[in-house]
Amino acid sequence: MTASPAPTTAGQLRGAGLRVTAARVALLETVRDGDHLDAEAIASGVRERVGHISLQAVYEALHALTAAGLVRRIEPAGHPARFEGRVGDNHHHIVCRSCGAVADVDCAVGDAPCLTASDGHGFAIDEAEVVYWGTCPDCSTGRSS
Repeated sequence: MTASPAPTTAGQLRGAGLRVTAARVALLETVRDGDHLDAEAIASGVRERVGHISLQAVYEALHALTAAGLVRRIEPAGHPARFEGRVGDNHHHIVCRSCGAVADVDCAVGDAPCLTASDGHGFAIDEAEVVYWGTCPDCSTGRSS
């Protein structure tokens, strides 16, 4: 028995109930090929793939893709929102205080929500969002030079 092929980007958009456009395909592929990109970097990547797209159109598409669960938005305090294609798990992030670089950090233990609140206040908790802060290796090296 052969495995069914992975869905195409267009198929994933259709599966999420979204209209397939060249810009949306390019945007989703740019996010997935990138590393926690902000909207400006995504717009630049989309323009390289399909030509002109307004920043407003990028924000609208990011909103739709995030709502559909195809893209994840993270917002480290004091930094612009970033977007990533790693969805469907409850991973966390580490952010460099100096340059703003962002990296994924897998959950420390167990399934989502990965952490147990000391007092859930009656909420049915299904996710924990953790942001670790520190200095990345490049910035650490630069400081010691």
